[in-house]
Amino acid sequence: MIRIEGIAKSFGPKQVLAGVDLQVDRGESLCVIGQSGTGKSVLLKCILGLVRPDAGRILWNDRPLDARSMPAFLQGFGMLFQGAALFDSLPVWRNVAFRLRDRMPASRARGIAIDKLARVGLPPETADLMPAELSGGMAKRVGLARAICDDPGVIFFDEPTTGLDPIRAREIDALIRDIVRDQGASAIAITHDMASVRKIGDRVALLQGGRIVHDGPVAEMDGAAALRAFLQG
Repeated sequence: MIRIEGIAKSFGPKQVLAGVDLQVDRGESLCVIGQSGTGKSVLLKCILGLVRPDAGRILWNDRPLDARSMPAFLQGFGMLFQGAALFDSLPVWRNVAFRLRDRMPASRARGIAIDKLARVGLPPETADLMPAELSGGMAKRVGLARAICDDPGVIFFDEPTTGLDPIRAREIDALIRDIVRDQGASAIAITHDMASVRKIGDRVALLQGGRIVHDGPVAEMDGAAALRAFLQG
């Protein structure tokens, strides 16, 4: 689904990415881990076209992801932001259906939003609440409902459990795993939460020194020498 070949990016004299090679297959869930400041978010921004790499290329369905193909790619992706990133001035249902409003009547978009809210365990009355009325866990669920509202083929998760207590974090993990599996979507998650990696990931990649130094199945990560320091840290 997505293949990254030799991506490099520097900001002034600081090289953040130094030749990253990575891929995620259709229907696969990949978790990218690494210490803070190692370039995980920069890598994600390169994929989304928010940051232009200095070198390398990104392919989507074996085609270069460039100015011509980016619009079609962006129409088929969903994103769960670290802080949910809800629009404060819009009720929940308009947040969830934000991408739908320009191509269908409001009544239909609202119905889809309520269906997606139900998918993440929130009742219909949540639709008319404002973001300020939501708890942290509810806001994260609303953000997840928005990420899947348009039935994307690719979903990105940026620290999906940050700020949640362990119980709510595991609930979000379970929702993510079920949704990715049920939709057959490809998923890339950036996370420091190793419990999340074990729950939602098929593969785990460690970004260190600007490169991927480990890439393998989650089921085998406890025996990986390259991951030992990170797992024990």
